[in-house]
Formats: sequence, structure tokens, C-alpha cells
Amino acid sequence: MKLYIVLPAYNEEENIEAVIKQWHPIVEQIGIDSKLVIFDDGSKDSTYAKLKDLESKYPQLIGKTKKNSGHGGTCLALYNYAIENEADYIFQTDSDGQTEPAEFWQFWEQRDHFDIGIGVRNAREDGSSRILVTRVLRIVIRFTFGLDLRDANTPFRLMKREHLIEYLKLIPKDFFLSNVLISVIAKKKKENFLWLPITFKPRQGGVNSINFKRICKIGLQAVKEFIEINKILKKSI
Repeated sequence: MKLYIVLPAYNEEENIEAVIKQWHPIVEQIGIDSKLVIFDDGSKDSTYAKLKDLESKYPQLIGKTKKNSGHGGTCLALYNYAIENEADYIFQTDSDGQTEPAEFWQFWEQRDHFDIGIGVRNAREDGSSRILVTRVLRIVIRFTFGLDLRDANTPFRLMKREHLIEYLKLIPKDFFLSNVLISVIAKKKKENFLWLPITFKPRQGGVNSINFKRICKIGLQAVKEFIEINKILKKSI
């Protein structure tokens, strides 16, 4: 059984070592073939240098860097990397320290009973503006796709290789809200979801690269793109 835990990272020099220390024991426990994979998304700080230094301390850590393409594009690159390396399961979270590794196991223990497992951020501590964005996103998804998804963009999801391969075929290259589309596609395919509540702490260090103004701009663009993508999905699913 091969698990790849994948994390995108952008300007996370303050968080990256603590996050690796938290998540690496999980892949160690699963088995030697499992990996903790972090892609640096063209950071302007020392994130990538720290990643490479830490590889010698954490034998199942893989750190790579790439041209900046945003969170969604980096997640897609990570998913493709995990698939190319024949991971059986792919778990995605973020590298800002907001999620709890201990809560991974509630999904792992039930992996034979669902197609995609996603955490639900019921008690969020990352600010009212982001809570508002999540609520608006749920409405947008209901309007554009005709689906009700509890927390479509959560960076805490366990996916099976064979299903993820099919999802990725329908997602545009470097799409910013790629996790949202994965949730939408899985729902349209009538996959079996497992939704479980998770802790979502404040960012543990550094500065969030996405401010409210940029979120609004991304949101307006996403609505237009969602409408076009939904036309494609209707023909493909």
C-alpha cells in the first residue's frame, strides 16, 4: 500500500519544518514506499532551500520546486506526480500548519468504504472573510453546477489513484480552484463521499498570499469558468 501525502508550498519558510515534522511520521507508519511530497511553487523566500536541507533528516520526504502557477496548479502537478509514481492513495493538505495530522487517521481507517474523503471545516479559526468566501462558494457551486457540496475546497482530502486519474482528465491545466472541480466531478460521477469534521487552525506563521481583494477577483473569474466547464462536464459525464 503506497500513500503519497502532497502539499503545495509558497513562501512557507516559517512553517515548513514544523509541518514536515508533523506529517512525516504518517508516511513512515504506512510504509517505506509512502512519501511526503512538497512542491515549492516558485517561492521568493528560502522555502525550497529548507526543503532540500530537510530531506537528509526525513528519508521519506521529497521536495521539488517549480515555476509559480498558484495553489490549484501546484496541486495538479502534485497529483500527477503521485500518479506517475504509482501511489495507491493521495492525500492533500496545505503547508501552513492549519490542519491536524492526527485527524488523517479517521479517513485512512475507512478508506475501503468511500471513493473520496474530504474534511469539513465546521469550526474554522482562519478569519470571517474566509468563512464568508466558503459560504459564497457553496452558493456558486449550487447555481452553476446544480450541486450542494458541504466544503468543496477543503485542503484535507484522501483520494484513490484510479478515481483521481479520471477527475484530472476533465480539469483545465493550472486551474486555480482545482480541488473544487475535483469535488464537483466526483459528485457528478455519483462517487461515494465521506465527509468528516476537521480542525482548521489559524495560519501558524508567515503571511497568507491571498488577500480578500484577490479572492473576490478570483471568485468572479471562477464563476465564468465554472459555467463553461459545466457545459463540458454535461457532455463528458
